[in-house]
Amino acid sequence: MAIERVREYFDQFGMADRIREFDESSATVAEAAHAVGCEPAHIAKTLSFKVGDQPILIVAAGDAKVANPKYKARFGAKAKMLTPDEAVEMVGHAVGGVCPFGINDGVRVFLDESLKRFDTVYPAAGSGNSAIGLTLDELERYSGSEAWVDVCKDWQAEA
Repeated sequence: MAIERVREYFDQFGMADRIREFDESSATVAEAAHAVGCEPAHIAKTLSFKVGDQPILIVAAGDAKVANPKYKARFGAKAKMLTPDEAVEMVGHAVGGVCPFGINDGVRVFLDESLKRFDTVYPAAGSGNSAIGLTLDELERYSGSEAWVDVCKDWQAEA
């Protein structure tokens, strides 16, 4: 189970106890915000794409949307999301619980600038009913992010 994989991942840093599991779904941004008790923008949604044959993850604020022209300029390809089956196979987590922790080797991770306006964000923790609260420094450190990118739109007005 993916949440156990994420729990093991955070256990090596003494942080597994910070993972929250809910009785309700947190698979969508709205559901996660309700379960966590925060504004939807504070949910750090992890979007899974394929560039060529390689999976990448982009972690973005809950109120941000991928801007295709920005994405193409940054990654040199049109934004093509993984199918639910591809997400499980290539990333190691099912849609609704995709996160940048405890993922398969070779998956590249990027953090979107839309997150930088918050002190704390809440990404999923491997299941459709979990989350972990992290500071941006923690998110950057534990996600293994390669870089901060600017590939989203529609969030600036919400700042």
